[in-house]
Amino acid sequence: MQRDTRKRRPEEPERRGTTQSRKKKKRSSMSSSMVYIVTVCAISMVLAAVGWSLANDMLALNKENTTATIVVEDENDFGSVVDQLKDNDIINYKGLFTLFCVFSGSTDKIAQGTYVLDSDMDYRAIINSLGASSANRKAVTVTIPEGLTVKQTFQMLEEQGVSTVEKLNDMAANHDYAFSFLQDIPLGDPNRLEGYLFPDTYEFYMGEDPKYVINKMLVNFDAKVTDSIRQQILDTGYSINEILTIASMIEKETDGTDRAKIASVIYNRLNNPGGGTNGYLQIDATIQYVLPEGEIVSEEDYQTVDSPYNTYLNKGLPPGPIANPGMESIMAALNPESTNYYYYALGDDDLHHFFSTYSEHQAFLNS
Repeated sequence: MQRDTRKRRPEEPERRGTTQSRKKKKRSSMSSSMVYIVTVCAISMVLAAVGWSLANDMLALNKENTTATIVVEDENDFGSVVDQLKDNDIINYKGLFTLFCVFSGSTDKIAQGTYVLDSDMDYRAIINSLGASSANRKAVTVTIPEGLTVKQTFQMLEEQGVSTVEKLNDMAANHDYAFSFLQDIPLGDPNRLEGYLFPDTYEFYMGEDPKYVINKMLVNFDAKVTDSIRQQILDTGYSINEILTIASMIEKETDGTDRAKIASVIYNRLNNPGGGTNGYLQIDATIQYVLPEGEIVSEEDYQTVDSPYNTYLNKGLPPGPIANPGMESIMAALNPESTNYYYYALGDDDLHHFFSTYSEHQAFLNS
């Protein structure tokens, strides 16, 4: 028998293996595609959700309504403003808001002040609402009465939220305001403006720049003390600072209708040091000016308070005004009554009584 020496053909089994491999690869490729599609869809959905959330914040859509007071103490400190907006739920994304402001050139549009903002404002509206001309800027009306000192005036402004005593003192001491009546008064002390912060009713923005607060009061003084009044001052032979010093003493010594009489006593002592006064004004209010707040002048202070404002120890006028006088006292300083009075005292009837001699004065006090 003859053996079949032909080799078997392996093609058929190999074909079967190749087909199975292709099927597996096809299934694997389809699975990878599905994973990719699912991943892309998931990322797209996440990005869409994030984008929608960012858009909502930027455009103020679907946000819970809230109102907040934002205080801009330093217009150069943009970061603290953004923190306040986020902390008060006016915005949700600090980074997005910062980018918006940077790319829109809005970071330098913020002005110092106090503002009321709502969460329904979009980013553009928020920026506009933090500007100097914003309708959302909070204002306050402050009435500053006659006779307050610089220190008391600044304390009142701080209590009303206009600015702080520290900032006002710094600006009063160190800023060179361009007014002729201040040109001879050196910088360095906030009391350099004593007498010039005109008492009146003002409207200030809360958190306002202290430079503008003080300037508004000086502008008012400049307007009230007209050229005609300045000519009157010139005609007296006294400087404007000296007239204000006399007016401030009148203001502190009375709130009644006897201003012109008190003015006459001051001028009589200054110009004709008779009646036993020897040129000493002896006005308690000048000593009160340098005493700690709340401390009352005593007879011991007449001899122990070592200050140029002690008019019991120093002849003539004190170095400067002791308060900010109103217009009535300024006019009384310019138009004193013509009298021979050298003394006055407040009686039990709450009226001032005037005397020509020391003996008359003492008799009244002893009565």
